[in-house]
Amino acid sequence: MTDFITVADVNAQLGPDWAGTGDAVLAVAMANAWLTAKINRTVADPTPDAIKLAGAQVAKEAAAGNLYKATQKEVLSKTVSAQSGTSVSKTYAEGSTDLSAGENFALALLAPWVKRSGTIMLKRI
Repeated sequence: MTDFITVADVNAQLGPDWAGTGDAVLAVAMANAWLTAKINRTVADPTPDAIKLAGAQVAKEAAAGNLYKATQKEVLSKTVSAQSGTSVSKTYAEGSTDLSAGENFALALLAPWVKRSGTIMLKRI
């Protein structure tokens, strides 16, 4: 796991009370694990401000208990028919979870480091 942010970085971004009643050190560790899993490219040293801001947002979500939530087996398909010819259908991916606003914002900030760089050409020989 790479340490992209520290508690001091998050305090500088969000203020000293960002963790609320949560554990700030654990939240930052969870945010670093999340960032390590998402970032696919080499990150320059020092860490860019966009990654620090993304990490701060994710750490805040982690402190609130919204980052690594327990997942449950979800409905794969469900169809309800009210009357002949009328029906509603929902299909969910197994283990899918909703993303919080903080996670969505962090993913938007990380876009330059998450997307693959360039095109890979394959040549059949």
